[in-house]
Amino acid sequence: LNGTGTGRGYADLAFTDAAGQPKTVADFAGKKLLVNFWASWCVPCRAEMPALQAVAHAYDSDTFEVVPINLDVGDSGIEKARKFLADEKLDLPLYPAPLQAFQRLQQQAVTVGLPTTVLLDEKGCELAVLQGPAEWDSPDGKAVIDALLST
Repeated sequence: LNGTGTGRGYADLAFTDAAGQPKTVADFAGKKLLVNFWASWCVPCRAEMPALQAVAHAYDSDTFEVVPINLDVGDSGIEKARKFLADEKLDLPLYPAPLQAFQRLQQQAVTVGLPTTVLLDEKGCELAVLQGPAEWDSPDGKAVIDALLST
């Protein structure tokens, strides 16, 4: 996990909810966020999802939320993501996004691949970035979330 200190803003980062309704990070204003970019074809992403669900169950509140942004593209992308979540019995929200959402992070040299997690403050500004998978429900992962919530 790399604390960036850049304050790069993501409030305008666009995606949708599972019903296709437009969303942005700004819709979560007032909450600290763990935004995870994932795809069903990404093996490390798939392995990380149960830990993200555990963190969401333990920490999601009026001050914090796990926001998993799915990057399965194409006409059947959302169905592949839904099937993966159902098959694995994961109840995380499904937030599909166009590939441009992730390309923005690549263009700004935030990341190169999946999975990528960005920790954001209440205004949608970047605090830290993790490239690659993490055991978010481990003692170290929980310590990161606890530190985020205590700031």
